[in-house]
Amino acid sequence: MSRSIFGTDGIRGRVGQFPITPDFCLRLGWAVGKVFGKEKDCHVLIGKDTRISGYMMESVLESGLSSAGVDVTLLSVMPTPAIAYLTRTLRADAGIVISASHNPYYDNGIKFFDGFGNKLNDATEKEIEFALDGDLTCVDSKDLGKVSRLEASNGRYIEFCKATVDRALSFNGLKLVVDCANGANYHVGPKIFEELGAEVISIGVDPNGTNINYQCGSTYPAMLSEEVIKQNADAGIAFDGDGDRVIMVNELGEIVDGDEILYIIACDRLRKNTLGGGIVGTMMTNQGLERALSSLGVPFVRADVGDRYVLELLREQGWSLGGETSGHIICHDISATGDGIVAALQVVASMVVEGKRLSQLTEGFIKSPQVLKNVACEGLTENILDSKYIAEALDSKTHDLAGKGRIVLRKSGTESVIRIMVEGEDMESITSVADDLAKTIQENAG
Repeated sequence: MSRSIFGTDGIRGRVGQFPITPDFCLRLGWAVGKVFGKEKDCHVLIGKDTRISGYMMESVLESGLSSAGVDVTLLSVMPTPAIAYLTRTLRADAGIVISASHNPYYDNGIKFFDGFGNKLNDATEKEIEFALDGDLTCVDSKDLGKVSRLEASNGRYIEFCKATVDRALSFNGLKLVVDCANGANYHVGPKIFEELGAEVISIGVDPNGTNINYQCGSTYPAMLSEEVIKQNADAGIAFDGDGDRVIMVNELGEIVDGDEILYIIACDRLRKNTLGGGIVGTMMTNQGLERALSSLGVPFVRADVGDRYVLELLREQGWSLGGETSGHIICHDISATGDGIVAALQVVASMVVEGKRLSQLTEGFIKSPQVLKNVACEGLTENILDSKYIAEALDSKTHDLAGKGRIVLRKSGTESVIRIMVEGEDMESITSVADDLAKTIQENAG
């Protein structure tokens, strides 16, 4: 292979374009089978979100794995964290998720977990890429992998999620709006909160293959805010298409993002003396969280953007809680990966235990003004931000902030966009900075 196919969260792209094509996915399944099954009999789980292309990709990955002699269990539609959990508890050798997370339906992707439910390390990804260069072969007929379906997978994950909340705790009396983004959580998310006693109003639970993430879910919380107000609900919960992100809405219809969710969970664990160290955020995490945690005596460190880097730093520090502003929240003492349902459960449980409204749980966290912009750029290259003109503009704007703010420019690992984050003392000035940088990028990114 002349270039890496793995981004920050597996492999992702437009369906029908490399690498999200039937022929490549067939070869990928075979290569994964060769890597994981090279020294022993091998068993791999495959799950997917609700995209129409998931059926095509599931069948060709299954064929590739079987041709390499690997047994396959199909989980059908399941959220990403559920596949990580089942890979671990069923003692499979690897798990595969067919999903492009928060992207539109016409994108898709493939994410991998090892037998412990962890995302693959760089060495294993490189080994898979090396195997892709080999000649696609097929084992003898008697050695072909067998394929089966696990019908009880939903129930296993539902019980796991419920068990993350104290058994004596009930959500009875709470009214929650749950938006599943027409994605992988549509059949498990509402049920979990209902079984814990809450009254649940479900939206985004009618997937048709093409409406995943469309004007709903964690990337479009406006509908959730409206529904919370309309229903006079206590809170709203919005997942993304594959269920590993969560954004919430308080009773006033105000967005509660990943930084605020981290703050709430951290405060809850401080009260229970279960925090066990500090918090890992990213370069995009609002400075207000860092200040709020500092006032509580809680250490805070920043990782590169991407939940895999948050997880790596959590392990390095020996801590258990971290996440991203976008809603990837990792409770590493509970789950091996980001889990939107688990994170939301911790927040709702804190509401019940504290007897407080969701808006009250964030009162100790004052955000710094922050502007986020995405600049679409086709044909992105790794060194696009090394452009002389972009670098000069960045230096100039950083100087303008005079040490009273931050600028982060980064190439997205999941979409063809440059992400701009500007943080400072007032919204007007940082909006101007972000707009000027966006214009410079648009003029020089070609």
